Amino acid sequence: MNSDRLNKEYIDMIKKDQEKYIKDYKKTMEKIDNSTAIYKGETVPTLYHPMFFLEEDMENLKTIGKSMMNISNKLTDRYIEDKEFRKKFGFPKFIEELIEIDNEYGINIPVARFDLFYKDKDNFKFCELNTDGSSAMNEDSVLSDIMLESKALKDFSKDKDIDDFELFKTWVEESISIYKQTKDAKENPNIAIVDFKESASKMEFLKFQKTYKDAGYNCIIADPRDLKYKDGALFHKDYKIDLVYRRMVSYEIIEKREEIEDFLQAYKNKAFVCIGTIRSQVAHNKIFFKILHDEDTLKYLKEDERDFVKNHIPYTGTFGGDKDIFKKVLQNKDKYIMKPMDLNASQGVYVGRDLSYEEWKKRLEDSFDKNYIYQEYFDPFQRDFLLMTDDRFKEESFKTTIGMFMYNEKVKGIYSRIGQETIISGAVRYFSLPSMLVKE
Repeated sequence: MNSDRLNKEYIDMIKKDQEKYIKDYKKTMEKIDNSTAIYKGETVPTLYHPMFFLEEDMENLKTIGKSMMNISNKLTDRYIEDKEFRKKFGFPKFIEELIEIDNEYGINIPVARFDLFYKDKDNFKFCELNTDGSSAMNEDSVLSDIMLESKALKDFSKDKDIDDFELFKTWVEESISIYKQTKDAKENPNIAIVDFKESASKMEFLKFQKTYKDAGYNCIIADPRDLKYKDGALFHKDYKIDLVYRRMVSYEIIEKREEIEDFLQAYKNKAFVCIGTIRSQVAHNKIFFKILHDEDTLKYLKEDERDFVKNHIPYTGTFGGDKDIFKKVLQNKDKYIMKPMDLNASQGVYVGRDLSYEEWKKRLEDSFDKNYIYQEYFDPFQRDFLLMTDDRFKEESFKTTIGMFMYNEKVKGIYSRIGQETIISGAVRYFSLPSMLVKE
């Protein structure tokens, strides 16, 4: 059994008894509409159809995740040690100084979501590394909980063990484990989930807060602008913070640095333990993939790591400086996707295949020397899913992408999305699917 055959089995089961499952589909979608699966104020779009993973897939993904993490750590360590290598990234001096600060728990990337196109252990290509404010745990958790109660999955699980990926208790356990590695760790630290309120994933933060509290810890949600550094500690009003779960992204820290001077001073003085230090910016910035393909970087890696980069990291270049680069990208419209170096949620991303030559040229002119990268476009792997059309389930092919949730450098869950456009994200029509682990 492989995941494609399992998926076909699910499709056949639904199509054999459409009336039964259409009725349950409507109930399931109503539950989702009234749930906390919300993105930017809207209910997360989904289907009555999970993304299935087998134990073999999870073993593959654990191996892939470990390889990518090892390479990320190797280059992050080199960034710290080698000031000449550091120049490749072009970070502001302010960020450089924050990256240099040791976090005392010895992990460069304590939490991340590694996004990739995946088919099997040999066929996969990375899309990007979200090591800065990684999110979407709530989407997967809520959709999975509701879908597990559906008639479809109850029927489908009669001869199978089907379960979702637990992402909240697991993170609480892992984050406390990381915290306990620091020299002055307290038995019961005061925790703060910190992000700018205008960017915060409110429902997700509330669920993390509740999970910390259920585990016996104090926990607040705070905007960094409301925090004060006094008497050698970081406070929110009278609440002294020992542990920060950082969700604010680095580009917002750069934009709003003058508004969060107390937080930054406390950070520099190690007045609290920050899980998700600014050091994760090294792998998060999209120039990281460009640097991986540089000849001197490849020589720095072991042979198996070089092969991993060449086969599974899309070729990436800096879009600026040399006019020959502009000409190369312009003349190979269908070969490239353009991305800002340090924005999230597909902001500013565009694909040559979607545009006419004139549109492509205009967009490139606007992006040249403006902190953009050009990247090899990879056509995602496809799988069939059931879409509700005119009150009937219809089978359609979708492009797929997954995100590996990495907690404490280990794969702990999967975020699944599908779409029919060249980009699979909230910026275009897409569906977020509950991820399910199936054991025969």
